Amino acid sequence: MAANSLDRAKQAVRTQAWDALTTANTVHDASVHGRIPHFKGSDEAAARLAAHPVWQRASIVKAVPDKAQSPVRARALEEGKTVCMAVPKLASEKPFYLLDPAALTVPPAEAAASRTAAAIAPTVEVDALRPLDLIILGSVAVNRDGARIGKGAGYPDIEFALLTEAGLVTSETVVVTTVHSLQVTEIPIPTTRHDVGVDLIVTPEETIACANPHRPSGVDWSALTAERIAAIPALTARQVSWGLLA
Repeated sequence: MAANSLDRAKQAVRTQAWDALTTANTVHDASVHGRIPHFKGSDEAAARLAAHPVWQRASIVKAVPDKAQSPVRARALEEGKTVCMAVPKLASEKPFYLLDPAALTVPPAEAAASRTAAAIAPTVEVDALRPLDLIILGSVAVNRDGARIGKGAGYPDIEFALLTEAGLVTSETVVVTTVHSLQVTEIPIPTTRHDVGVDLIVTPEETIACANPHRPSGVDWSALTAERIAAIPALTARQVSWGLLA
């Protein structure tokens, strides 16, 4: 599928999900279009995930900063799990916030808020992180094969690729998305080789295991413009380390 056709197909899936959520009044946002939906029931989805063995085994969790996943981040910190979150747009030489539950100066529920985390958590380089047990993604839509689609910015896929190349994402790392049931679609989701699939989908009512979701093995440089690489210091540093840039 050509790039323009792929983009249109992905946008059609997003629009269908956003419209369904809006019609059913199942989001907290005044307008859900263009966002990772802050869906009603995110607390229940977090509680369902917390009952799963993969959660109970996890000690290092990487989570997106979206509001829908705030209950997951808060629960992780409350249970003594270390949480890392990306700096917005990865626009820092140290592109991850590291929340150590033993070092929090505010309650976990406050620390889990993205703005608070940015104010209190140290930033670290990729190489300063430990291997990840669990990755929590937000989604606009996802299907039962594990194909997911975000709002289109692509940063979670770049983060995943960087962490994979650093050896921090392994075959033991489980990738999860928490969503409203209306975000689980039967519509085929077009994907590319840099799109990250999920192992588990957790809604307030259901946990869905996905068979053989796609995982990129590293950064897909062909999908990145020079401008985007230049805007993400970790990508530029990777090119320098490989001798691709002076």
